[in-house]
Amino acid sequence: MIATLRNRDFTLLWLGGMISLAGDWTLNIGLPIALFALTHSILVLSVALAMGMLPSVLFGSFAGVFVDRWDRRRTLIVSNLLLAALLLPVLLVRSASLIWIIYPIMFLESCLEQFTRPAQSALLPSLVGADHIAPANSLLSVSNNLARLFGPALGGLIAGFFGLTGVALADGASFLLAALLITMIGWRAPTSTTQLATSTDEHPLTKGMREWLDGLRVIFRERTLAVIFAVVSITSIGEGVMSVLFVVFVVTSLHGGAQDLGGMMSAQAVGGLIGGALCGLLGTRLLSRWSLGLSAMVFGAIDLAIFNAPRYFAEMVALPRLSWLSPVTLLAWELGLFLIVGIPGVLMFTGLQSLLQSRAPERYLGRVFGALGACMALFSIAGTGVAGWLGPRFGAVTLLNIQGAGYIVVGALLTLLITRATAARAPEAPAVEDEPAASSAATDFA
Repeated sequence: MIATLRNRDFTLLWLGGMISLAGDWTLNIGLPIALFALTHSILVLSVALAMGMLPSVLFGSFAGVFVDRWDRRRTLIVSNLLLAALLLPVLLVRSASLIWIIYPIMFLESCLEQFTRPAQSALLPSLVGADHIAPANSLLSVSNNLARLFGPALGGLIAGFFGLTGVALADGASFLLAALLITMIGWRAPTSTTQLATSTDEHPLTKGMREWLDGLRVIFRERTLAVIFAVVSITSIGEGVMSVLFVVFVVTSLHGGAQDLGGMMSAQAVGGLIGGALCGLLGTRLLSRWSLGLSAMVFGAIDLAIFNAPRYFAEMVALPRLSWLSPVTLLAWELGLFLIVGIPGVLMFTGLQSLLQSRAPERYLGRVFGALGACMALFSIAGTGVAGWLGPRFGAVTLLNIQGAGYIVVGALLTLLITRATAARAPEAPAVEDEPAASSAATDFA
């Protein structure tokens, strides 16, 4: 890893990505806090978050085509500058009557991010070379966890002291700094270009749509892939609920504020760093159905402990055998639980991603991961809608408990349905493009 960091161009990309991601975490934590402080409306939170997820559903799978055609370094520079500029109207939002300004900004920011994420991943191999791709990706994982460690705490502090204006300025500054660092990367000519169509007798849009559908058929043909997509769908609904109602939980049940919310997110990031180290120790054992299932169940159980602590913590501390907890405050207890829950969370999601990479045929990986991103965004939006609709009726804790129980259900599904979960890649499936169009996904899966 040290040798990779000696590569000046990679280090610039690495630092730019980490700073930009830290700014995103600042906005992701600070914006809901500021919006709830202005409006006290769960519906406003759910709509704003849904607007940020919608572009992934609409065209997230297709943005990579254009990233491959454009100069990736320039794409990152222009996108970061535009991301900073789009945040300027947020400075006008000083009352609940102007909240509507947030919705189109969240949508447009997310549209641009559909290009920055694949552009960064696509630029990396040309900067480090084939021998250093693995350590470079490991360093990117470290930077993601570091950004998650410091960004939420920073977002909570900025939102608490400076409100929505401070959050917008901090995120905008992170985009500008990232763009500056990327401009210092040496220019490289593109090595290849991507064509939408390879035949002259088929319209590019028609061929693109057919290839996209072929990727979906591959998912349902391979049982492991279908199970992973089902699991991701369930957990994404829960994460959508969590993104809306956790702010409400912290404010109403824990009587906490912006700093407490940011501290909990940072504590989970510390757990994520520990979980990442455990992933390296487990190796291919992480892909077993028992490892995946147990990680999901433990994650769900700790979630339930987090959401029900305000109701039972006082009684628990009063028990003689738990008298050692008496000096611990409820918020400190929650911080400890958040640190712990980050460990099984990283184990589960890292294992699922590795399993997906090992079971999907090589030539369909792009379409499979594109479909996965769209699936996550779609069901996350559904989760935000459920939270906005049912949250005021049943309360935040009730829906958050359902979200935690969902992970226990997911753990059972993984244990029962995943088979032959090994690191070996599945045999290449026959070229779906050559099959008759009448073959259906349901028939393939059967």
